[in-house]
Amino acid sequence: MKVVLTIAGSDSSGGAGIQADVKTIAAHGLFAECAITAITAQNTTGVFAVQDVEPCMVVQQMDAVFDDIRPAAVKIGMVSNAQIVDAIADALVRHGAENVVVDPVMVATSGSALIATEAIDVLMRRLAPLAAVLTPNVPEAAVLAEQEIASEADMERAAQCIAYRVGQDADRMPAVLVKGGHGVGLADAANDLLCLPDGTCVWLRGPRIDNPNAHGTGCSLSSAIACGLAAGYSVEDAVRSAKAYVTGALAAQLDLGRGSGPLDHMWEYR
Repeated sequence: MKVVLTIAGSDSSGGAGIQADVKTIAAHGLFAECAITAITAQNTTGVFAVQDVEPCMVVQQMDAVFDDIRPAAVKIGMVSNAQIVDAIADALVRHGAENVVVDPVMVATSGSALIATEAIDVLMRRLAPLAAVLTPNVPEAAVLAEQEIASEADMERAAQCIAYRVGQDADRMPAVLVKGGHGVGLADAANDLLCLPDGTCVWLRGPRIDNPNAHGTGCSLSSAIACGLAAGYSVEDAVRSAKAYVTGALAAQLDLGRGSGPLDHMWEYR
């Protein structure tokens, strides 16, 4: 059985973070491992408290995993401070981690900030060069590219800018997936842009699912991409498969909680 490691924060409501990642990996028939970077008190209405895990403890979790059941892919989600980012990057290099997917989580669906400002630069300098795929949404891509995104052309420029910025600190370019679920382009569409390492831009077009319950969408998508890479898919095929999975999870119309509720991660089995 292929194994995927998720390195992210814990969501007490089970809709995002580690919990969403583990459900997604299990739904793909793979074995899930985890290294927790932070403990959050949250639900569908907001994030009420965040407590970071000490960097040395994050690394010890990673070491224990790599030394026994080595993952075929690694997904990195919420990393809230620069010290943890540095520690994770050092451990990934030491273990020669492969098929790394970095989801630069900055803000929760509820609008709560999840990362310190100074950690963003460290993430781009230390973690992003190790990634096979980066998965920012439109607001995150605008921050990373330091430009406004108001059109599909802006999405393409931002993706290429991010890839180039990362490539300056590495000997290769990552693939960059800019998730278009924030209303860029047609109002009834959810069009994502994948910029491949060779600079080719591929549009993954699809209809917007009318569902206000989207808590954990980004976490689930990046985990699904890691599953595809672990299974031996190309980057493009892994992204297409992941998009189809998340589209189905949204279309299942699970409705839990008083705010933006979670996806139905096991929709294919019902």
